[in-house]
Amino acid sequence: MPGGTATAALGTIAALQQLPNPPEIAGVAAWHRQRASEPFVPSVEVAQVRLPRLALYWAWHGLRWPSVELAVGPVDVVHATGMAIPPKTAPMVATVNDLAFMQYPEHFTARGRRFFGRAWQLICADADVIVCPSQHTATACSAAGVSRERLRVVPYGVDTAKVPLSGARLAVQEVKRRYRLGERFVLWVGTVEPRKNLEGLLEAWRMLQPREEQLVLVGPQGWNSELGDTVAAFGNSVRVLGFVAEADKRALLAAATVFCYPSLTEGFGLPVLEAMAQATPVVTSAVGATAEVAGDAGVLVDPFCPKTIADALAGLLDSGEEATRLGQMGQQRAQAEFSWQRSAQGLLDVYHEVAG
Repeated sequence: MPGGTATAALGTIAALQQLPNPPEIAGVAAWHRQRASEPFVPSVEVAQVRLPRLALYWAWHGLRWPSVELAVGPVDVVHATGMAIPPKTAPMVATVNDLAFMQYPEHFTARGRRFFGRAWQLICADADVIVCPSQHTATACSAAGVSRERLRVVPYGVDTAKVPLSGARLAVQEVKRRYRLGERFVLWVGTVEPRKNLEGLLEAWRMLQPREEQLVLVGPQGWNSELGDTVAAFGNSVRVLGFVAEADKRALLAAATVFCYPSLTEGFGLPVLEAMAQATPVVTSAVGATAEVAGDAGVLVDPFCPKTIADALAGLLDSGEEATRLGQMGQQRAQAEFSWQRSAQGLLDVYHEVAG
């Protein structure tokens, strides 16, 4: 499914293939009528189990069948990159991006709570190693009862080679023209769901009115968040673009005056890192993993207090010098601390560890 989990999994797979001694990777997925579209096309062959997605998930979680070997043959390690957990027929690695379903169960549907709850039970029972993208998530897993000996922190990366340079004015101006945006705007990117705190961001934006800048919201509709009437009240001051192509998303990240991501909780926060890689100044939450990602290169705010979000945005929008300084710091941090090569090597080390 399009989103951060898919982006992270596919980025890791591609990076593993670029290592000097890459592992042999076989993908396993549910049966789909249509193949994934760009940029969510895996760089490895994917065997489809002859069960639709929901049927496969519940077969795995309820019947503990079918095994991945039925699709791809013998394997040395099974890696569950999301919360769909196949039966353990080989040493198992499971990636846990976050435990938001425990922290904010009211933000999830009843079916979602059942799915994630059962997945967590199976991970605790079967995973030899649990991989977390941040210390924040590792700490949450430990608090939920997992021994620290089973936890490994392997942060995600950002592929700067595929991101247009923030000085690439042609791409920046083209994306502004295509989406009819003003010269200056604040950008948010993500799946529309309660923990992303769009309500808090919109309240902060209301406090800042009137301003010449626009607030631009990019990403697919998720669940339990209906913002139509709230957004409509802002008129042209708030633009909802929905899901956009990956190239357009990257150009928008480069074009934004400020990137704002005040989530209530995140297991990593890839959009924050992607904005930093573009030298776009970032305002994000002081809670959750986004504070780990941004470090001292972002403005960290209390996501539960719209006034602090508004003040942080005003500070950067009104001070080009400070915005430029933070943008440059963010880009340097992204390039120095977060590479897909480092992520891939960390994961390969885990594979060797569990495979013996």
